[in-house]
Amino acid sequence: MNFLAHLYLSNDDPKIMIGNFIGDFVKGRNFASQYEPDVAKGIELHRLIDEYTDWHPIVQQSKLKLRAKYRHYAAVIVDIFYDHFLSKYWSDYHPILIQDFAENTYQILKTQAAILPTEVKNMLPYMMKDNWLVNYGNLNGIEQALRGISRRARYDSRMNESIVELKEFYDEFKTEFQAFFPELKLHTQTFIHQN
Repeated sequence: MNFLAHLYLSNDDPKIMIGNFIGDFVKGRNFASQYEPDVAKGIELHRLIDEYTDWHPIVQQSKLKLRAKYRHYAAVIVDIFYDHFLSKYWSDYHPILIQDFAENTYQILKTQAAILPTEVKNMLPYMMKDNWLVNYGNLNGIEQALRGISRRARYDSRMNESIVELKEFYDEFKTEFQAFFPELKLHTQTFIHQN
């Protein structure tokens, strides 16, 4: 899953949100000694979400439509597509408006800037300026996100072209997301309550 899903799945807990948000930027296993317990729990949650998502049969179905052209980047693209559906249909999943959730999240991230990895600190102003979390919900916003990730990829990923497949298989991707996301939410809530 991408940024919005990780933030949403943090159970509205600011410290877990921070950890879940920075999870991709924290390397190794000794993060528990570097961060306070709830931030470390968020990093652990991030890894749990990624692992569960990567191997879920519904997500595999989504990736299959992209794998021939985009190969291992299919997983990244599906994550972004799923954030599109979460943002677009946000009111089905959360009682707070997406605009308010995004603003609250940006404020939390700004107040915790001291513990954010350098890459996250550098990215955050762009994320806020272009309001990624809200703009994931429209096709222009998701196309912009795909272009940005494609530019930063090590190899020629062509991810910027995948908006074509999103439009072509839109209803299929939406159905797959709507079937998968409640299962992921249940999985993450179980982890949070047990830990």
